[in-house]
This record gives sequence, structure tokens and C-alpha cells, in this order.
Amino acid sequence: MADTGVRVSDSDSFINEVTEEMRREKLFGYLRRYGWIAVVIVLGIVGGTAWNEYRAAQDRAAAEAAGDALLAALGENDEAVRAAAMSGVEASGNAAVVTALLTASTQQEAGEIDAAAATLGELAARGDVPAIYRDLAAIKAAMLPVGDNATRLAALEALAQPGQPFRLLALEQMAYLTLEGGDQAGAVALMRQITEDAAVTRGLQERAQSLLIALGEDVANSTPTQIP
Repeated sequence: MADTGVRVSDSDSFINEVTEEMRREKLFGYLRRYGWIAVVIVLGIVGGTAWNEYRAAQDRAAAEAAGDALLAALGENDEAVRAAAMSGVEASGNAAVVTALLTASTQQEAGEIDAAAATLGELAARGDVPAIYRDLAAIKAAMLPVGDNATRLAALEALAQPGQPFRLLALEQMAYLTLEGGDQAGAVALMRQITEDAAVTRGLQERAQSLLIALGEDVANSTPTQIP
């Protein structure tokens, strides 16, 4: 009986070894057949990481170059030279937005009103720029004395719709243009919209009330809750 037990044990051990060997052969077979997939995945991960690092380094270098060029341009004392240098700065992303706004402001200071309007108009028309910056560029462009009043009023009217971020500022500019066109009643109505709006800031309300007083209007009832 003892010999039989040994033979059974040896047989089980042999079967286990054969089974294990078959498993190894099957595993190696899978590796030989599909191992290239794992290699491709690893190479893809490594390559993707390297590419991301490269792109990040390129973006940092571009941002630093744009910042240096912007600082150099702002350091120019002559307004015309500064405006020309600003317009030549190459930037991307949010840096491009800031550069465009600063360029337009510099061009305006240099008396290059048409160039400033063009810079702002280009920024306002860019679909890749957040809406808040496009609206800011549009209202700044409408504030420039370029083109006829009707065109400027039409641009401002779109920005003065409820829910627009620069609605009250657009109404203020519309009131100035309306008054300039000889329509005092229309200007007064626009100014009253501003003073009676709960979102009006103190500075804007004071400007509107000052104009109303200058036009001989009563402002006693135009005192909404102010936002400091």
C-alpha cells in the first residue's frame, strides 16, 4: 500500500509539472503572438509623455518670448514707436488677448485711432477668444470716434441687451452718441435706465446723474441699491 501511495504521489507531481509546462508554453505562445501589442502600448505611452513635455516646453518658451517682447515694447518712450513695437508682438492664448488690448490702447495714445479700431475689431471677431474678451474689445472699439454714429449705435445696442456683461457701459456710450445726434430725450431715457438699474456701480451712477443734472433733469428718484 505504501508503494501505491508513492506511485500516486509521483503521478500527481508529474501531472502538475506537465500542466505547468503547458501553461508556460501557452503563455510564451501568447507573448510571441501578441507581445508586439504591449510593446506598441508602452512605446505610445512613452512617446506621448515625451511629446507632451516637448509641447509644454515649447509653450513656455513662446510665452516667455512674448512676455519679453511685450516688456520691451512697453519700455519705448515714443508713443508711435511703442505702438509699432506692440503690434509686432507675437503671442497666443490669453497672452494674445492682453497683447491686443494693450496694443489698441497704445495705438489710441499715439493718435492712431483707425489702427486701434482695427486691432479691437480683429480681437472681437476671433472665435477662439472667450466671449467676455470679445465683448470688451467690441465696446472699446465702439467707444472710438471711428465711423458714423448709426454704425456705432448698432454695435453698442447688441452689447446693451439684458444679460450682457457690459450692458450698462454700452447704454452710457449710447446715451452720449444719442445726445451728440441731438436727441436729448433719448439720451435722458438711456441715462435713467442706468441710474435705475440695481447693478449700477457708484462711479457709473454718478456719471449718469451728473449728465442728467447738466441736462436739467431731476435725479431725486434715481437712487437704486448701489454696488460699490
